[in-house]
Amino acid sequence: MMRAAVLSCILLSQFAFSQSMFHGNLAHTGVYDSSGPKASGAVKWAFHTGGAIVASPAIADGVVYIPSMDAHLYAIDQETGKEKWNFKSSMPIASSPAVSDGLLYFVSSGGALDAVDVASGKIKWVLPTEYERKFEARNLHGYPSAAQTMPDAWDMFTSSPAVANGKVFFGSGDGNVYAADAQTGVLQWKFATKDVVHASPAVVGNTVYIGSWDSNLYAIDAETGQQKWAFKTGEDAAIHNQVGFQSSPTVVDGVVYVGCRDAHVYAVDAATGREKWDYPTSKSWVIGTPAVRDGVVYVGTSDSSRFMALDAKTGRLRFNLDAKSYMFSSPAIAGDLAYVGDHNGRLYAINLKSGKVAWEFQTDAAKKDPFKILNQDGTLNQEVLYGPVFGDFEDMYLAMFKFMSIGAIVSSPVVDKGVLYFGSMDGNLYALQ
Repeated sequence: MMRAAVLSCILLSQFAFSQSMFHGNLAHTGVYDSSGPKASGAVKWAFHTGGAIVASPAIADGVVYIPSMDAHLYAIDQETGKEKWNFKSSMPIASSPAVSDGLLYFVSSGGALDAVDVASGKIKWVLPTEYERKFEARNLHGYPSAAQTMPDAWDMFTSSPAVANGKVFFGSGDGNVYAADAQTGVLQWKFATKDVVHASPAVVGNTVYIGSWDSNLYAIDAETGQQKWAFKTGEDAAIHNQVGFQSSPTVVDGVVYVGCRDAHVYAVDAATGREKWDYPTSKSWVIGTPAVRDGVVYVGTSDSSRFMALDAKTGRLRFNLDAKSYMFSSPAIAGDLAYVGDHNGRLYAINLKSGKVAWEFQTDAAKKDPFKILNQDGTLNQEVLYGPVFGDFEDMYLAMFKFMSIGAIVSSPVVDKGVLYFGSMDGNLYALQ
């Protein structure tokens, strides 16, 4: 019996070691066991891809996996930064991968869940969805014309898979949440929402938690695909600005914490779906996924450019850092620091006790700032970024190009063995020590 128990523990530890998912774990807590760089942020290595990186890295068994908008997914040696293999997809990849039991999963921008063998980089199976698309609406953000349906450039990520109990869970631009068999890709169930699902599922116990652009946060039975509850947030029928979920839920101690584009951070009872508290963010989107540790919720905002610490029980503000620019990146908590990226091309290491920046890393592209969209203090020159007067919805895409030019960091950092890993819109995967 003793030998069997020891063997079981070894097998379980090996399985856990080979797993890596968005924001640290299935609950999306954003908490890492290893401390990260404390005082320098020196580049250990940088791996350059052929396109912007918006997704977040996964690390398993000494390999860092990172997708790029150049339509490749790269496997990089964790120590040397050298490429081991790359997988060519048909379209740019904006889904953060999940690694489990020898397979890597990501949601294709072409409308499918792909499973790739981590040893060879070869495709093992593909589960097609109905289609993939960005969130879109008429009169979006108030851009003319009111009759034109416009895709939202700020819908930057596709859903990142979660692997639990032999299933892979993910959302799709076709409005469905899917569950597939993790080894074969056979569809187990799909759950229909009323709009695009680009948030990533958190899985705790027998429940899948995920938000949709239909402004509902859903709790779904992981076995049957049946709805347990739905929590309705704000709507914006006029210009569709203050509406929908890009933030993914974090589940800690029976509470679901999530940000919303309706400019709130919510705490919802995980069992019932009843609101415990909400924190308003002055009409500023909350795109990143909250990190939660020791009774504190850490999350950034977009237009108000804040990094906040909120009391997990009450929602009261503990500290508020001026981050200078939009924060779509989800924070990583490691040791006594939070690491989070910013649209101004900076990666901040923030002291969790003082709420102040301990150190920061700036991309070379941000230092060069070819279009001069940054002010000297790291804030955005709005007139240069968007022009003196908003014209039409193409301005969103022009602004996105300008953010690429400074290496905006929307990728969410990962900490492993004392090293910090994250992608940048300059096309680089950085390893800082």
